[in-house]
Amino acid sequence: MASIPFGVARLDSILGGGAPPGNVVLLSGESGAGAREFLYTSAAMNALALGDQELFDLYYGDLEPDSAVPPEVHYVSFTSDKAAIRREMEYTMDEEIVDAAIDRISFADLSGAYFQLSPIPRDWYMGETTTLQELGNRSGREDVLTALGDYLSANAAGNLVVIDSITDLVSSVSDEIEWSDIAMLLKGLKKAAFHWEGLILLLVNEDALSAEKTGALMDAVGGTFRFTWETGGSQRARTMVVREFRGVLSRLEEENIVRFETDIHEGGLDISDVRKIR
Repeated sequence: MASIPFGVARLDSILGGGAPPGNVVLLSGESGAGAREFLYTSAAMNALALGDQELFDLYYGDLEPDSAVPPEVHYVSFTSDKAAIRREMEYTMDEEIVDAAIDRISFADLSGAYFQLSPIPRDWYMGETTTLQELGNRSGREDVLTALGDYLSANAAGNLVVIDSITDLVSSVSDEIEWSDIAMLLKGLKKAAFHWEGLILLLVNEDALSAEKTGALMDAVGGTFRFTWETGGSQRARTMVVREFRGVLSRLEEENIVRFETDIHEGGLDISDVRKIR
């Protein structure tokens, strides 16, 4: 079965095409270390392959023989809409990439379900004025975990889905949503993804989580890419380590790869250097 490209050309080449289908991968990292840029690059490059093959060839190159771009790319956000995400993507990569890719990405803005039980005015996230009647009806609306589950059930099979972000879900823990609900959702997602045979990327900012919760998230998914800042002298470098990923980590271990140095340029996030055990 063909691998699904992550959209980072050099990484996909090293991995023999990308991720084995049916996986959930956690993109975990320190603020600004590259996890979000990886997410944007994955969504944009896979969408670019569907929307503009010439630009895809220019910025990505040839796909590996054993990989295939998924038929659809889905972007799920709990706090942002398409326009806001597009603007953020343009900070990461060239505008022509975003222009060509954006309409081949299906955006799911779950901010209505996410913010509905909060004191935030409805017009802040729905563009409408909140009425007293609507406030009274909030308790009967779909909760955000149910909304996410329904969307994935309808759209994840065979496709790339990026979720921005698990950090938002963790920060919404309250009387209505418990931490155990989120952990259980990810465990169920891992099981379902195996049968869906697509690829799901989950973004999380580990600065906002305890070590215990970060560990629980890693345990609930199939693979974890960890992004960190590394300081040497007067310079800082973004690095990425594959913490765990069955079927992928073994390939890196065979080649003695222990760490990737990453860079962000007009084509998005890329691998700038590969560190091996000497």
